[in-house]
Amino acid sequence: MSELPLKGVRILSVEQYGAGPYGTMLLADLGAEVIKIEDAARGGDVSRSVGPYFLGEGDSEFFQTFSRGKKSVALDLKSMEGRRSFEKLAMSSDAVANNLRGDQPEKLGLTYEALSSLNPRIVCAHLSAYGRKSERADWPGYDYLMQAEAGFMSMTGEPESPPVRFGLSMVDFHTGSHMATALLGGIIGAMRTGRGCDVDVCLFDTALHQLSYPATWYLNRGHVTGRLPRGSHPSITPSQLVKTADGWGMLMCQTEKFWRLWLDIADARHLGEDERFADIPSRRKNLAALSEAVDAVMRKDTTSGWMKRLGGQIPFAPVLGVAEALDSAYVAHVEMTDEVEHPQAAGALRLLASPFRVDGKRPQLPRAPKLGEHSDELLQ
Repeated sequence: MSELPLKGVRILSVEQYGAGPYGTMLLADLGAEVIKIEDAARGGDVSRSVGPYFLGEGDSEFFQTFSRGKKSVALDLKSMEGRRSFEKLAMSSDAVANNLRGDQPEKLGLTYEALSSLNPRIVCAHLSAYGRKSERADWPGYDYLMQAEAGFMSMTGEPESPPVRFGLSMVDFHTGSHMATALLGGIIGAMRTGRGCDVDVCLFDTALHQLSYPATWYLNRGHVTGRLPRGSHPSITPSQLVKTADGWGMLMCQTEKFWRLWLDIADARHLGEDERFADIPSRRKNLAALSEAVDAVMRKDTTSGWMKRLGGQIPFAPVLGVAEALDSAYVAHVEMTDEVEHPQAAGALRLLASPFRVDGKRPQLPRAPKLGEHSDELLQ
């Protein structure tokens, strides 16, 4: 795929670990040239040393997850020589991204103010834990902290259980996606005006923003959304985990249409005649009784049996483990795994494929780079 949408866009990235590298990898998926600026004296991106599965010195499967399709230049930004080399690269770049602590971009000269004299069109994208304009600008921070402080954990899990975090670092991934969006917005603006800018996103702001409608309900009605059994939707029922003959499924009758259709397909018309379940408010009021009644129906067939009966008509999904999810026939059908050549891997390295399709095809990126692999090529 030689003509991806971002072909010709060059992005320098002073990035570490997960959130920033995830965002810039999305841009690499779409054809951008993403150049990782790494300090060799410190071992480069810290994710190179994140185990437990390593691919030789300075490389790991964790690192490969977030840095496919990128280039690596070894530079010490705090040295005069390193700064000169960085500025030469910045002159031919469209953007500079970083996911450092909020007080670091200014100190390292990664802001629009520091670089605009070299390249007035440069866009400087900053991703931090708490933002650059904050009393916590110099605080380190991670995804799990944001899930805790932004209220996510108070809404996750069963009502009587301790606070629960998501199984994955979704705040990191969302913030990386926000950075990529803001960076592209800045580049489009620079194409129109000839002037770049700073764009900022942070983990805390992203987490709080994604409180979404529960935030609106509280800010206007004082309503606090808490936990409901079975991961139930806070206002629509049944939209929750259900027990099947051999496991669990997620049933989502988000509209009255789907509820009535489920009653027919599941041979549960008797529930439609029960006054407690007459409409969404009634079902919400009688959630415990509804859960018991729905379970009694769903236990009559296996999870795969329900998939065959409900799939494509009623929103329903099996609850799978990681292995079952990745090995499913549907994942193979939509080509969401990929194989990448890697000199240290036993055979090909299997990774998740790009979430994008361009002209119907998923971009295929090569392995993540060795530390400083492209220094000679780019610094000559």
